[in-house]
Amino acid sequence: MDECLNKNTFNQNTLPVAYLVCNQTPPSKDKPSLMSFEEVQTLFHEFGHGLQHMLTTINLPQAAGINNVEWDAVELPSQFMENWCFHKNTLLNIAKHYKTGERLSDENFEKLVKNRTFNCGMATLRQLHFAITDLRLHSNIDTNQGKTSDEIRKEITKQTTVIAPIQEDKFLCSFSHIFAGGYSAGYYSYKWAEVLSADAFSMFEEANLEDSQNIQLIGKKFKDTILSLGGSLSALEIFKMFRGREPKTEPLIRHLGLSDSKL
Repeated sequence: MDECLNKNTFNQNTLPVAYLVCNQTPPSKDKPSLMSFEEVQTLFHEFGHGLQHMLTTINLPQAAGINNVEWDAVELPSQFMENWCFHKNTLLNIAKHYKTGERLSDENFEKLVKNRTFNCGMATLRQLHFAITDLRLHSNIDTNQGKTSDEIRKEITKQTTVIAPIQEDKFLCSFSHIFAGGYSAGYYSYKWAEVLSADAFSMFEEANLEDSQNIQLIGKKFKDTILSLGGSLSALEIFKMFRGREPKTEPLIRHLGLSDSKL
């Protein structure tokens, strides 16, 4: 997803326009283009970015839509939308056999839900390992006490890996995100955005996802804050306007299947 036009009332009242570039499974001789579940998730994800851009109410283009949003909150609207792929009524209303129209079975839906949490503990440790390593490498050089970057990283593995890396491991040589990908001292934003999106979605869960009236009210609040205000205010301030408090990690831990709590 990217922006085509920004909202701008100072220039002939320009309306915001976004576009999605899709790279889905192509059709074959005997089948149309059929989307995998991962492709559906990606479409929902990128559409979330598009919603934030198109539903903005900020007239200054430099802060409208996706512009000027702090790095660690950019993925909030997109990851938020992915949650709807695991909402039974939402998915079953769009997942149908392309020939017969038969809906996705309850059994297959449950498999998708279980697959969501498969190895989530390992995946979470992996992201924490990357994020902590990134922050340590970009912190004050004095705190690293003359250690090499590889020594620092291996020190961190003691708390963030189940199996220690082999002696020949040179992972940092391929960690392009923090050296050439624009994520220097910002890799943590991947996991932090998950915290924000899960906590935002939990507000809908608390109101009962099957209660359409309540969901519409919360959806309007989400639109009027997260999706509307763009980079006009700090991301934390906007989140608190929506959620009524600062972010909590418990909803993400629950979504990952790492908690006994069930909403």
